[in-house]
Amino acid sequence: MTGLPAHELQQLCTLLAPAQAAIAEQRQYLQRGGPRRKERGDHGRPLLTPADKVLITVVYLRRVCPQKVLVELLGINPNTIGRAIRETRTLIEEHQIEFSQTSHYFSDIDELRNWLDNDTTTTRIEAARALTHPDLTGMTRDDFQALVDRISVSYRASIEQRRHRQRGGERRPGTRGGLFRQKITDADRILATVLAQRQLCDQQTLAELFGVSRGTIRNAVDDVLPLLQQHRITPAPAIHQFTTAAEVLDLIASDTDHKSPS
Repeated sequence: MTGLPAHELQQLCTLLAPAQAAIAEQRQYLQRGGPRRKERGDHGRPLLTPADKVLITVVYLRRVCPQKVLVELLGINPNTIGRAIRETRTLIEEHQIEFSQTSHYFSDIDELRNWLDNDTTTTRIEAARALTHPDLTGMTRDDFQALVDRISVSYRASIEQRRHRQRGGERRPGTRGGLFRQKITDADRILATVLAQRQLCDQQTLAELFGVSRGTIRNAVDDVLPLLQQHRITPAPAIHQFTTAAEVLDLIASDTDHKSPS
């Protein structure tokens, strides 16, 4: 969920705690309209502790799920979740800390709860992993991951440039930055583009394989293809073309069965 060992998450909480306390004090100062007239009182445990806010923000920045899922999961007011993320994200950015996007993206609470309860990936995630099969991408999984690492930085930069034009300026510190407009991960978008360029199958079939609309696949190709060309990456044409998603999945399944011990 966080991409961090427990001790590193604790270190991050310790690092941000003083600044979080300062933000809370400033907010209370403004609410009071001036300095304290009495000593700080003990009003019980707050709804979200500073460590809670860090945890929620890290999960959000890792793109595990949108805010609405966090709201449902925790049973907390959306404004409380949103403010916690805005404030904590600003502190994380000030320390120039970045978090990689996880492949475990959950668009609704049932998917997330199922994963938490069973510690297994969902069908969609498993399918995306299966589609990195060397017979489909024309490269080893390590080579494909290297391609993703190489393209991802340029991809995020191009998306931010486009949003900058749409906004007409810089986004305000702590805002969401449109993290959850996309139905699939950045790596999946790169994968879909590679498969499309290899002419493995048409975009409608890719949409069925990734469990998204054809428009999502088309947008992915439109965004990623110029970057592949910029980096002079030309995926080799596929030896076999497929007309249905079932044919692609059958190929993957047959290869898995062939490699399984008897």
